[in-house]
Amino acid sequence: MKQFNLENKVAIVTGSSKGIGKAIAKGLAQMGATVVISSRNQAACDEVVAEFEKDGLKAVGIACHIGKEDQRKALVDQVVDSLGRIDVLVNNAAINPVYGPIENVEPEIFDKIMDVNVKAPWALSNLVLPHMQKNNNGSIINIASVEALTPGFGLGLYSTSKAALLMLTKNQAKEWGQHGINVNAICPGLIQTKFSAALWTNEKLLGQLEKSIPSGRMGQPEEMIGLACLLASDAGSYMTGGVYTADGGYMIAG
Repeated sequence: MKQFNLENKVAIVTGSSKGIGKAIAKGLAQMGATVVISSRNQAACDEVVAEFEKDGLKAVGIACHIGKEDQRKALVDQVVDSLGRIDVLVNNAAINPVYGPIENVEPEIFDKIMDVNVKAPWALSNLVLPHMQKNNNGSIINIASVEALTPGFGLGLYSTSKAALLMLTKNQAKEWGQHGINVNAICPGLIQTKFSAALWTNEKLLGQLEKSIPSGRMGQPEEMIGLACLLASDAGSYMTGGVYTADGGYMIAG
């Protein structure tokens, strides 16, 4: 338990008002961290904070549209001003506004996907870097997807953006290891969230997916917690530049 202890640590989790981000934030808080709940809507952030505090967990809510430079900077400034440090950053927020062939996507949609899924994690990581350098310690966890590892259908640009996030992860790990900062990526499979509803609400498609993977089912957001807590804590202190799947065996399904 001592290795997983995150007491006196501050963790920012983007896109944490629901789904995987909320689950990871709760897991980090249960390990003792003060978590910063962040999404575009302040009311949604406040609702999660109230829920966490009711359970005796430490959390603050700061709204941030990670696609906007001024809001990213304001988020980091507010966290440092109010909590004094940043130890963990989970780049979870992402978008996928289209489902269909890659040739049908408008250029402005391409730009929007890359801005939020690749540029924003890069920029936000750069903003927290000096604060982690100061402590010669830190963990950045980029939430990618199994779609970054193998192409599916209808998710081409999302897959492309997540593949770019994996290479960003590896470069961050290689360059920032000298500062005591570990950077890793988690690739969830099909998880039952609002984000992936287009897949699991289609009973025929869901049935095909569940038959094809060894676990025989889709995952739940809470099943991402253990891996995130490992990578955020001293238990994962020698893990950096890694790409870890939590996919029920999707990648070996063939």
